Amino acid sequence: MTATAEPSTTPRAANHTPRAATRLNAGLARRLAEALQGEARFDPFTRGRYATDASIYQIVPTGVVLPRSAADIAATLKIAAEHDVPVILRGGGTSQNGQPIGHGLVVDCSRHFNGITAYDPQAGTITVEPGMVLERLNTRVKADGWFFPVEPSTATRCTIGGMAGNNSCGARSLRFGKMSDNVLAMEALFPDGTAFGFGLTGHDSTGVTGPDRATHLAAAMRALAEAERDEILARYPRVQRRVGGYNLDALIEARPNLAHLLVGSEGTLAATTGVTLKLSRLPAHRVMGVCHFPSFRAAMETTKALVDLDPVAVELVDNNVLVLGADIPLFRTTLADITRGTPNCLLLVEFAGDDRDALLADLVRLDACMSDYGFRNAVVKVPEPVRQKSVWEVREACLNIMMSMKGDAKPVSFIEDCAVPLEHLADYTDAVTEVFTRHGTRGTWYAHASVGCLHVRPILDMKQGGDVAKMRAIAEEASAAVRRFKGSYSGEHGDGISRSEYIAPMFGARLTRAFEAVKDGFDPDNRLNPGKIVRPLRMDDRALLRFQPGYAVTEPTVPALDWSDWGGFGPAVEMCNSNGTCRKLAGGAMCPSYRVTKEEQHLTRGRANSLRLAISGQLGPDAFTSPEMKRTLDLCVSCKACRRECPTGVDMAKMKIEFLHHYHARHGLPLKERLVAALPLYAGTAARLAPLLNLRDRLPALARLSERWVGLSARRTLPQWRRPWRESGEPAHPADVTGDFRDVVLFGDTFNRAFERENLEAAERVLVAAGYRLHRVFPHRGRRPLCCGRTYLASGQTDRARAEARRTLSALLPYVRAGARIVGLEPSCLLTFRDEFASLLPGPDAAELGRASVLFEELLAADLKAGRIDLPLADQGGRVAHLHGHCHQKAFAAMGAVETVLRVVPGLDVRPIESSCCGMAGAFGYGAETIDVSLAMAELSLFPALRQAGPDDLVVADGTSCRHQIHDGLGLTARHVARVLDDALVTSTRPSPALRNGKPFLPL
Repeated sequence: MTATAEPSTTPRAANHTPRAATRLNAGLARRLAEALQGEARFDPFTRGRYATDASIYQIVPTGVVLPRSAADIAATLKIAAEHDVPVILRGGGTSQNGQPIGHGLVVDCSRHFNGITAYDPQAGTITVEPGMVLERLNTRVKADGWFFPVEPSTATRCTIGGMAGNNSCGARSLRFGKMSDNVLAMEALFPDGTAFGFGLTGHDSTGVTGPDRATHLAAAMRALAEAERDEILARYPRVQRRVGGYNLDALIEARPNLAHLLVGSEGTLAATTGVTLKLSRLPAHRVMGVCHFPSFRAAMETTKALVDLDPVAVELVDNNVLVLGADIPLFRTTLADITRGTPNCLLLVEFAGDDRDALLADLVRLDACMSDYGFRNAVVKVPEPVRQKSVWEVREACLNIMMSMKGDAKPVSFIEDCAVPLEHLADYTDAVTEVFTRHGTRGTWYAHASVGCLHVRPILDMKQGGDVAKMRAIAEEASAAVRRFKGSYSGEHGDGISRSEYIAPMFGARLTRAFEAVKDGFDPDNRLNPGKIVRPLRMDDRALLRFQPGYAVTEPTVPALDWSDWGGFGPAVEMCNSNGTCRKLAGGAMCPSYRVTKEEQHLTRGRANSLRLAISGQLGPDAFTSPEMKRTLDLCVSCKACRRECPTGVDMAKMKIEFLHHYHARHGLPLKERLVAALPLYAGTAARLAPLLNLRDRLPALARLSERWVGLSARRTLPQWRRPWRESGEPAHPADVTGDFRDVVLFGDTFNRAFERENLEAAERVLVAAGYRLHRVFPHRGRRPLCCGRTYLASGQTDRARAEARRTLSALLPYVRAGARIVGLEPSCLLTFRDEFASLLPGPDAAELGRASVLFEELLAADLKAGRIDLPLADQGGRVAHLHGHCHQKAFAAMGAVETVLRVVPGLDVRPIESSCCGMAGAFGYGAETIDVSLAMAELSLFPALRQAGPDDLVVADGTSCRHQIHDGLGLTARHVARVLDDALVTSTRPSPALRNGKPFLPL
């Protein structure tokens, strides 16, 4: 049976066509501007950014509303009705099926409408506005011993309103159920803006607040459900994971909670303004067992036995994740930690409770169960919370890990979360695999084995009409398989565009008519999120897809950087699947500007979507190099956090370089960018004029002039020019390199050389004390010091950066080939050798230099671990060192090396600060237009942490920008790790950096 076998006989809602809905309406914009506390935006870039979610679909809305209150949403509904425009409420935009997109006004509740309105820590209940992010809620209630147990993998960015709309579930639904099991009440608005509330009915409560209209409607809905009782009992799948259609089954209970009819309705019935939740007690302990299986079917056949052990979660990690994840730096270490040998797949089994000994006994029972099924020694026990957190991070990133596949063919979500009874799980997965094989593709599997809800995605190229046709065929065959195995076609992620067509064959004609009656009772004019659940849009309508017929990107004629690893600049941009990992507000570093502004524009996803729309011609001619695109990227601080933390590897810092190259070629380079970029050229001359140039910070009038003429904020001090660091002694020669671990070249970057030479001097002393030979590499006679080209890259001057790269590569490569390592202090400079050099000068030479280039702390950490060096360090007597990491250190996983080296210092209490970007980000923090955002970034976590520092505590920061921000904002002096080690050297071992006997290296 196909999805259209039982079509609707009611031709309602054909009035909201794409062309009519996307036509801009000046009257609508004017009315909203007058009525709202929040904002309404109608520019093409904003509309484009809200045209997608994490699905395969793209529908450009009429406009975007950012409400500040329920009154704003009510006004939006009333005005939209006047103009015959639909309204679609949106949370984090992480839906998999196109729920929060459509032709109409998209209302983004996450920006402002995201507070807590009531909280009772004694009763364990909380009421929140729909834009509240789940992780933020759990952070708030954790101190009282509570948590909200419905935890999807998108917990760091999904909103409670979106979760209620989709009836979300999460990994631990086996124990805690889904949203409808944990929602106590909902406040909402009818399509005309009238407020009402639904909750639990009882002897003294109708479960309704608001006008008589709401009471009458509630009674009508209960009567409808009662009339369809037999059909509901016969047709609703008897699996926990059933979220398709409307929850009429909730209304035939003895004491129904009317709010549960709104849960899972995807904003098609009412506009949610408040959700009251039942919290659960946070378990004192959790333990995990990682079960290894030689085949996928073996894992499926064993799942029920594992569930019988009463865990809180059993989650699948399939072979695709194991293989792809091993190539992603963020997950490589964790996967190596939890896997033994080469399993085909894993099941992550978690137990939770208050008795740790009992939980450890559960792991023993788990091991015995696996042995009973023939899998001896197949469980890796993970009792430690830190290790468990890392494992869950891998599991929660499974989707994006699989989406990291390069090329146009990707795992596609449309049968993502079908659920079947556990006794049928192995046969169901075999059946679906056979469907994929018949259509010439394969699938990726992961997630909730415990409840028979495996997320599966066939690999298809949605740019190809043939694969779109395959999608329809696979959907129809999978739908039939789900019905055959008595499952649910929608098990977690809702219906949206992908699955609403399949409600009719799933539930039958009678219940389909009942669902239409529900919709018509609440929204008779079809103004709320039309085309979802009832009277659906076609799931394979190519006009609704992100890659519509004729879609093509226009690559830069001469790209500034090499994009061959991605297949081109366009495919690199298209790697963003809009899942929204970059929207997380805590943990990691991505995305610092979004954490300050909460604006979709200032998000890796928002920037990538804007770039994709621009280079594919959907934002008009010349959009790629337009001022609007420049504004979209202005607050990207090139922290490179997305390079590491985005599981699909979207590298916005690199994309910004490419963009700026073409933008400035068209519009010219402003004076500030020219001055900052040319810093390495004039640093030597400026040092000789230091007394004059340093007057700028002493005379307020000069600071004001620099702001007016150049754009450097008068509120920000500038680095102080000094006598620069210079290599001493005679130039070395590659023949001097002996080829053992002791041979190193200390690369003096422009910033430490010109402004903080004591860092390089300290590094020399530490390296010599550790037994290294320092080889002095000088440029050719009369040439200025070597440079990484970082300042040129920051303004898109890739030709100048390439020239610097060639010069530096030419000077350093002979030493590398002789066996020396290149050591640097400034992360943003040294790591350019490992990153951008490969894009500026693709080929084996740059790759060879990159492999040999290490940060100061990486060099020491590696050789200390290998036992090759020893540092004579004095005890610090328990002194505290607060450690802040440079963004590029985090992006290249170098923070562990800093901690390792600092912990070698006896008596030093190292306390890492969990922070995102400090906000300085090179020239960003100096700009008159960006200083407020810069300081706001620092106030997110860095400054509050450092305000708790004691007067004798150390502050350690390896980035020159980080140190400047800390000094400027708090008056604290932060030190490079080289100076910390130098100060800790036993006095008698501190060497002089001068060379002896004219030899080109320092004595041992």
